[in-house]
Amino acid sequence: MDHRILIVDDDKEIAGLVAIYLKNEGYETELAHDGQEALDKLAASEFHLVVLDVMMPRMDGLEACRRIREKAEIPILMLSAKAEDMDKILGLMTGADDYLVKPFHPLELTARVKSLLRRAYRYSPVSPESADGSAVLRIHGLTINKATHTAEFDGRTIKLTSTEFGILHLLAGHPGRVFSAEDIFQQVWKEKYFESNNTVMVHISKLRDKLEQETGNKLITTVWGVGYKIDV
Repeated sequence: MDHRILIVDDDKEIAGLVAIYLKNEGYETELAHDGQEALDKLAASEFHLVVLDVMMPRMDGLEACRRIREKAEIPILMLSAKAEDMDKILGLMTGADDYLVKPFHPLELTARVKSLLRRAYRYSPVSPESADGSAVLRIHGLTINKATHTAEFDGRTIKLTSTEFGILHLLAGHPGRVFSAEDIFQQVWKEKYFESNNTVMVHISKLRDKLEQETGNKLITTVWGVGYKIDV
């Protein structure tokens, strides 16, 4: 599958360098230099992932991320010169799937992009795993289909990012089992977990809110000091 990536950064030199890194990995890229231009390009053409800087004129990355999330579940990798935890949490809470602090190493950037694309597009409606129904989980009125990467409740599709779907599928596939944040990160992100990483907590919070809005039940239970679970 040929993936098209939209790179959004008002620093044209950085945007150009990111494009070079990703083109070297075989991706097709296009550039935008503020949030509004990014929204216009997303409305006019199909992209598979957005690399989105935070600090930009006219419309910053946080607002652009919110508006993208109103219409699409495309993976978003947010870039920022700010390394503080609250900045990272704010970025993830607006809908970003991952967060990378500038300056970054090209190998780290491409690894994050590959990981996001793998999570978002690794499932296919014609996956042989779905032939015997094993790809479908049903719990608390939810139907979770790994083959189509969708979750439904009462006939309605719940809008989830690829990361949120991965967490839900993991917990729902092992009802009653408690997963630590480290377990979840390593199984969903497929990367090494670092202590004081707030990424899982933020994504769990957003997933809980979406589940409660659609089902009236948060479903995911916190076992304080241990981790998270979905009860039978």
